[in-house]
Amino acid sequence: MTQQAAEELPGIAAEIVVHEGRVLLVRRRASEGQLSGQFQAGKIEPGESPEAAAVRETAEETGLGVVAVEFLGERVHPTTGRLMSYMACKVVSGTAEVMDTDELDALAWVALAEIPEYVPYGLFEPVQEYLDSTLKS
Repeated sequence: MTQQAAEELPGIAAEIVVHEGRVLLVRRRASEGQLSGQFQAGKIEPGESPEAAAVRETAEETGLGVVAVEFLGERVHPTTGRLMSYMACKVVSGTAEVMDTDELDALAWVALAEIPEYVPYGLFEPVQEYLDSTLKS
């Protein structure tokens, strides 16, 4: 994908939702390469901040009420070519469940040591550093 094509696509907010010593991973209905799990994520709508998109997308797809607590960084994703904004989020209400069955197939609360089983090629470094400091194994 060219840089220009990536810039024309909406950005993606990836939500790093940590609760009770685990991080939320979801499995999308449409397979995305080697992933069996990924962070909850969704398109940033025109005029919407990454923080607002993170809160909205998490509620729509998992039923969780969250607040964005820290911007972890952004990058052009090496596989998809999409601009990704990573937001650390804290659960404030609800119970995680698959709300958007068109998008999601399953979800799981995963311990730090289990993440490589779901994401075999490693995480964006600022996200890994955040999880290492937040989810001490």
